[in-house]
Amino acid sequence: MSLDIVILAAGQGTRMRSALPKVLHPVAGNSMLGHVIHSARQLEPQSIHVVIGHGADLVRERLQADDLNFVLQDKQLGTGHAVAQALPELTADTVLILYGDVPLIEVQTLERLLKQVTHSQLGLLTVTLADPTGYGRIVRDGAGNVSAIVEHKDASDAQKAITEGNTGILAVPGKRLAEWLGRLSNNNAQGEYYLTDVIAMAVNDGLVVATEQPLDPMEVQGANDRKQLSELERHYQLREGRRLMAQGVTLRDPARFDVRGEVSVGRDVLIDVNVILEGRVVIEDDVVIGPNCYIKDSTLRKGVVVKANSHLDGAVMGEGSDAGPFARLRPGTVLEARAHVGNFVELKNAHMGEGAKAGHLTYLGDAVIGARTNIGAGTITCNYDGANKHKTVLGEDVFIGSNNSLVAPVDILDGATTAAGSTITQQIPAGQLGVARGRQRNIEGWKRPEKIKK
Repeated sequence: MSLDIVILAAGQGTRMRSALPKVLHPVAGNSMLGHVIHSARQLEPQSIHVVIGHGADLVRERLQADDLNFVLQDKQLGTGHAVAQALPELTADTVLILYGDVPLIEVQTLERLLKQVTHSQLGLLTVTLADPTGYGRIVRDGAGNVSAIVEHKDASDAQKAITEGNTGILAVPGKRLAEWLGRLSNNNAQGEYYLTDVIAMAVNDGLVVATEQPLDPMEVQGANDRKQLSELERHYQLREGRRLMAQGVTLRDPARFDVRGEVSVGRDVLIDVNVILEGRVVIEDDVVIGPNCYIKDSTLRKGVVVKANSHLDGAVMGEGSDAGPFARLRPGTVLEARAHVGNFVELKNAHMGEGAKAGHLTYLGDAVIGARTNIGAGTITCNYDGANKHKTVLGEDVFIGSNNSLVAPVDILDGATTAAGSTITQQIPAGQLGVARGRQRNIEGWKRPEKIKK
């Protein structure tokens, strides 16, 4: 059965108090609308139509993709009017209506809803809440069948006592949708064309309204203000934490852990508090991540240890390697097996060979470091001449003394050593010692300046 999806994303979100369109506000590093589109894609529809209005140009710019059709709703005249803007593009057997500010909806919930749709039956997602204030109420007849939806502002006191609310998420036979939308009226408290009125029309036309409910009510929670946005954020993070723990991760405190992308994990992983994982992160077995670490678009192989307060972006750490505390591995950094990067070491586009070490207070940029090479404290690669980047290449078993400046391009061959305090500008042959520093002079009889008395 073919499927078209319409995502309503035209609202302004005045309660956000923001120049940013409501649907672009982020949850877990992705816009609310981005989350909905991600879920929609997993249903493999023939088309996805996004109805935009407030901030339309920005929404289109941020989320433009070949599989998305953006439809403009010039005037926000209600949900029914919004869906009608996409009608000329809808040709599938089933049409699913989603909302751009409801980011936590689960694909499995939508799949269950879609299974309810036939030529004589539509699917409606409802939710039962202790306090359904603001939700349209699901009105059922004596046999328990859905007969209508009444919006909260139009509901009687008896109807407001109903605890089953309308989520707005609806799956309908495509051939009937145009007819129902054409019959909508705006004779209500808001003066809008409600999509919910389609339910009563369907019932009058002899169709059955089959309902499904989410396993978790937060799946259908929208965000109209910053408080609700923060509630969605924390619920998303707790949900991700549960998913990772089920796969073999120990989280010291799931309430102090954030995922802002796609994370795959192995077994026996330990993650301490205040860790942020962003983008695509791969964590293999037996990895330990200390507190206050930020890891983005990186791969941590088996047995890696990332110590407290380290920052990884676009890095690959090989099996058994370690970094930190206070290490920074920037894009292009690769640590081979058992390489060690200590505190206050920064690497950029640097490849450290197996067992290589940079213990502390070091910057290595555009560098290749051979196996078992040791970098002394205070060493930097001078890789940028103000216009171009140049490479430093250290062979295997090289020993770099403390407080060295390695002026690229420069090669230091296998087994070579540099003296502490050297500025190396030329190649050092294999096994030789490079010394490049001024000769010390001791001045006899020199007197230290004294402070002038005022």
